[in-house]
Formats: sequence, C-alpha cells, structure tokens
Amino acid sequence: MKKLWNQYSYAIILVVLSLVTSFILMIHNSVSGEDGLMKITVDEGDSLWQLAEELSDEHMLSAKEFVQWVERHNGISGDRIYPGDELVIPIALEKDNGTEVASSQSK
Repeated sequence: MKKLWNQYSYAIILVVLSLVTSFILMIHNSVSGEDGLMKITVDEGDSLWQLAEELSDEHMLSAKEFVQWVERHNGISGDRIYPGDELVIPIALEKDNGTEVASSQSK
C-alpha cells in the first residue's frame, strides 16, 4: 500500500480534490440554480419570442438572448412551446417581507 501511495500520491490527491470540487459545485448549482427565478405557465398562442417582447421591461436580454436562455434552461429543442408547459424565465422574483412576489405577471 505504501509503495502504491508513493507512486501515485499526486494522482490520488488530484482525483480526490476533483471529486470534492465537483460535489461542492453540484450542491452550489442546485441551491442557486433556478431559485428566485419566475416560473410561468404557457397559454394558448404564446411563443418564446412573444414572451421575450412582452417581458422586455423585466429583463436585460435581447429577444434572441432571452429565447436562447429559456431554451437552454428548460431543455427545449427549438422554440416550440405548448399550452400548459411550465417555464423558468430569467426574471428574478422580488422578496418583500419574506414573501416572494413575481416581478411581472404573465397572462
């Protein structure tokens, strides 16, 4: 065992540190991931481009950036959404006296 440690101690330390770092990042992302972001339910006739325009005062992204963000964070392939879909959008929820209030109301 000591011979193994002497030969591969740097590799073993590197692997352990990588695993610990990965675990910490995974926990951090799950805690801060989509918390505090607005969730909406898609209505009949809604499109990502329409939502980007309607909510343009609530976010600092171009319409294209908004659509790409929503696609990436909601696992959407293409910009097709369907009525009843729940989407996380890049609009922060405001905290007011411990109660979360959406900063914008969507349909």
